[in-house]
Amino acid sequence: MELKRLNKAISETGFCSRRAADRLIEEGKVSINGKPAELGEKVTASDIISVEGKVITKEVANIYLAFNKPVGITCTTDTEIRGNIITFLNYPERIFPIGRLDKPSEGLIFMTNDGDIVNKILRAKNNHEKEYLVRVNRRITLDFLRKMGNGVPILDTITDKCTVERMDDFTFKIVLTQGLNRQIRRMCQYLDYEVRSLKRTRIMNISLDNIKVGKYRSFTKDELQTILDLVGDSSKTEEASH
Repeated sequence: MELKRLNKAISETGFCSRRAADRLIEEGKVSINGKPAELGEKVTASDIISVEGKVITKEVANIYLAFNKPVGITCTTDTEIRGNIITFLNYPERIFPIGRLDKPSEGLIFMTNDGDIVNKILRAKNNHEKEYLVRVNRRITLDFLRKMGNGVPILDTITDKCTVERMDDFTFKIVLTQGLNRQIRRMCQYLDYEVRSLKRTRIMNISLDNIKVGKYRSFTKDELQTILDLVGDSSKTEEASH
């Protein structure tokens, strides 16, 4: 069997960088087949590597979660950033977010360990509907709704036409397939409105439903199959935050 340096083997699992792996080894937090590891040690594919008692080399089934992100949580896998989504969830397996949702925003975001579905969803521009509930600082007019729906010039482009619906004097619902950076906030700002709160309520075929803030649930088999069907003919990558 091929021998590989331990720090490289750890980094290839996505657990951390080689440098961080060396620190963990030096601190005595890494073991191979139940025995303390040493710097520079080499391993094979059959060796079981553990960090602080947790095996990081085992085969893990695909994980697909719908998470209701609270305001103040940052969608990053960098656990050194305060309020990061990974530490907040504290999920027992390694997962990462699909796309992003701004720190001041809340609502639905997908979490997974399946890199293939991430790429497919982020490329599925035409089938990747995202629905938001947005509250602004002043009364919503018919002119505002019309302009939001027809397209607004931001970031050297004009936003795609989209569905916008007034919910009350200060709240509207918007459905986007586009993913420009901070798109909704920039659109509102262009029209002299300020976003007071923004909640993503649906992505594709999955909605928040009864998922409480800070909680998550797994996709159902039917939900996952529908997503796979929707992203079957995905094309160009385009995804950002709102």
